[in-house]
Amino acid sequence: MVDEATAEALQFDPNDEVPSGFPGVSVTAVSKMFHPQTPLKNIREHLPSVLGALVDTELRDQKMVLMSLSSIRAETEGFEPISERQSKFNTTEGGSPFDKYENRTNLGNTQPGDGARFKGRGFIQLTGRFNYQKHGQAIGLGNRLVEEPDLANDSEIASKLLTSFIKDKESRIRAALDDNDLAQARKLVNGGSHGLDRFTEAYRKGQEGIAQNLELQRA
Repeated sequence: MVDEATAEALQFDPNDEVPSGFPGVSVTAVSKMFHPQTPLKNIREHLPSVLGALVDTELRDQKMVLMSLSSIRAETEGFEPISERQSKFNTTEGGSPFDKYENRTNLGNTQPGDGARFKGRGFIQLTGRFNYQKHGQAIGLGNRLVEEPDLANDSEIASKLLTSFIKDKESRIRAALDDNDLAQARKLVNGGSHGLDRFTEAYRKGQEGIAQNLELQRA
């Protein structure tokens, strides 16, 4: 008998089920892509909404599933939608929170306060007025996400924003993955190499875990 605490420690879901339409993908397999301290309950809670969004955007093949899950690992680690924290990368010493995002035309931040208002949120850490507007409209929210940016941390909305962002760059991401160029695939999402080590580790572990699950299913 495996109780909840033991299951968490082993990163094993005793009620593991393979989600319909995603052969080899399970809560346990996904948990092995993440840090050992990532709560299993977070994966159990949010994985269905992520997979549902992948279906809706027709990104249900293994490469796109791994791309999406590995991006979550690189961006949020704990498999839950979160808000970006202040750091030297977004805030000047002694400055206002997220002032490095102010007046960034490449982010669409044109109004005072846009830096903090449109800081990174969700699974993908969506950043900037432009992205909130573009992807909010893409997932059917109109301008509501611009008016209520904290909605980007809702699990269902965060999942749709994740897949909308990846769908927008799908052809280039697929080309990078086909060339086994994970650094380029990561750059297309992040704009740089931040989190590349976590992304690469998760992608490779996901490949192995799904392959093992498929073998067990065929056995």
